[in-house]
This record gives sequence, C-alpha cells and structure tokens, in this order.
Amino acid sequence: MTLSNRKILFLVSEDWYFLSHRLPIARAAQKAGARVSVATRVRDHGAAIEAEGFTLYPLELSRSGRNPFRDLAQIASIYRLYRRARPDIVHHVALKPSLYGSLAAWVAGTPAVVNAFAGMGYVFISNGLFARVVRPVLAGAFRFLLNRANTRTIVQNDDDRRLFTKRIGVDPDRIRVIRGSGVDLDQFKPPKEPRAPTVPVATPVAVCVSRMLWDKGIGELVAAARLLHSRGVAIKVRLVGPGDDNPAAIPQAQLDEWAREGVVEVAGPSDDIPGVYANADIAVLPSYREGLPKSLLEAAAAGLPMVATDAPGCREICRDGETGLLVPLKSIAPLARALERLAGDPAMRATFGAAARRVAEADFSEARVVADTLTLYDALITNFIEHR
Repeated sequence: MTLSNRKILFLVSEDWYFLSHRLPIARAAQKAGARVSVATRVRDHGAAIEAEGFTLYPLELSRSGRNPFRDLAQIASIYRLYRRARPDIVHHVALKPSLYGSLAAWVAGTPAVVNAFAGMGYVFISNGLFARVVRPVLAGAFRFLLNRANTRTIVQNDDDRRLFTKRIGVDPDRIRVIRGSGVDLDQFKPPKEPRAPTVPVATPVAVCVSRMLWDKGIGELVAAARLLHSRGVAIKVRLVGPGDDNPAAIPQAQLDEWAREGVVEVAGPSDDIPGVYANADIAVLPSYREGLPKSLLEAAAAGLPMVATDAPGCREICRDGETGLLVPLKSIAPLARALERLAGDPAMRATFGAAARRVAEADFSEARVVADTLTLYDALITNFIEHR
C-alpha cells in the first residue's frame, strides 16, 4: 500500500462526529503509515483526537450556511489550512465540508480529494423556500467539483448513487458505494442471556437513537406514541440523542413539553449506546432520508428488530419482513401499527432480531468499510504518482 508517510487530513464539522463515525478509518490509515490530521470544530473531544496521535486543527465550521460573508471566510480558512498542511489526501465528511473543502482543495492544488456523503442533508430533503432556491446552485457546484481529476465521492446507498449520477451529473466512475461507517460487531452484539428488563416484561421498549431533528421523523414518532398511548397499547417509546444546530433541530422547549406529556421518554444523549440497545426490544427510526444510519447498523448488530421508513438508507438495513417492518414516509398510523405489531409478538421480534445480526455481519462490518476506504486512498495516491 502506498500510504506510508502520506498525509491524510479529515475535514469534519464536529469533533464528536469524527470520533463516532471516522475514527476506525483514521486509525487504520495511521497503522498503514499515513500521517493523519483532523480539522474540526473542537468542543469536548479535542484531547481524545490528539490522544490518538493525530494532528488537530481547530476550525470553526458552522453547519448552517445562510451567511455568505461568513461562508466565504470559512472557505478561505480551509484554503489556508490546506496550503499550510499540504495533505496528499483530504477526506471531507458530509455535505458542507465536501462543498467548502472541495472548493478550497481546487484552489490550493490538493492532490486527491475524497467526499463522503452520509445522506443528502437538509437542503436536499426540505421543501422549504431556502432549500428550493439553494438546491440547483449546490447541484451545479457539485457537478463541477465532484468531476474533477483525482476526486472520488463516497455514498452509502444505491439511491444516493443514482441521485449523484442522474440528477447532479457526476461521472459514475468517480463514485464509490461504501455502506456506512461500519459497525463494531464485538462492541454491539446480542446479549447471551435475555436482558434483565428495566420495565415490566409486558411493556417492550422501542428506542429511537438519533439527533433530535424533525427530518429524523421524531415528530411523527411522538404522534404515533401518543396514538398508542390512547389505545392502551403496552409499549414505551424512548428518545435517545442530542440536540443540534441543524436548521431542522427540534427546540429544547418542545422536547421538554413532550417529556412532561409523558407519552415518550426523552432520555437525552448517551455515551453508552450498546447499553441503550441492551435495554430495548425494538429499534425505530422514521427518518425522511439517510445515507446509512449508524443507529440502525448498531441496532442490527445488537440483534434488535427494527421499524423504519421506506426511505433511502433505512431500507438498506431494515428489510421489510426480514429484519423489521417498513412504513411509509411521514406516516403516523402505519408507524403506530408497526410498533404495536412488534410489541405484541415476541417471536417475530426474535426472528427479525436474529436476521438483523446476520445482515450486520455479512454486509456492514467495520472491517469491511475500513478496507474499502483504504483501498480507495491507495488508488488515488497511485493515480497521482502516475500522472504528476
């Protein structure tokens, strides 16, 4: 492999996201001899990144993009960083880092660019005025940037691959499908013994592990829980995850109101997601669109049956009638019925959960994702050496 002494720089919006979604790839690149650095907004996890032996570049990269003067300043900051650090490969994670980072890499003359999209983000999901206005501009910018020499785009599912090729116009040869960030099959695994429930056996727990965003379907899930509560269905719906500065973020006041209402349990963020799944019976994610949701990957590895929307990304893992139940996008009554069906059928839960673990082992292991990504790095470096 050609990564020895090569410099790889990750550009990620948040320090916690790098640790939760890209750390295994960075570790593997470092083990292969690369010098790894991370540019991100540093909050609580800078020391953990530096403890890995990575160079840390604090960078304030706002995730909302509605101030053109601030955005130009951010692009200029990234450009200056690329000129100073001189990476051989920049690996941009998510939509905004991919856009701004690709512009900066173009001007700075960075040898190789990887853009990794974990879903298409607020602008490509929302039907609001701002999203409708910005969407064609973004598509045009990406058509140019993602077709540049020695640039590759990683998507996590076939729906997004078709979107980039058909709607945006990216050359199919420049796209790689690498399915998610992978899941640690040793950290997330079914319990050897039936879990000791924290609630009565007759009351299964359906847990949604997600950032608290409207476009994750949290509003529909609360409405479905309210419907189930009114019917007297024995099920507890638990929300686990942090807030966000995304335009689709659910205000804390709304979360507090739901907690007071009592139809869902608002648990907030957790540092022990394996423990969260060990104390649940069903995983639920009624998201509008995903790349490949890490929460469902981890739930599958933990052997949980799932309820999810029939949407890109979700249906890659929640396979209807095999690992879980799919429901229509933005639905309430069908979502409630699916949760009720699984809550009332322990045998179905066991069958779906065992199948989910098999799918995680076969298709979504962390080792496979890491190997595919390092192979891509190697090809880009080789191509650069051959054509410089």
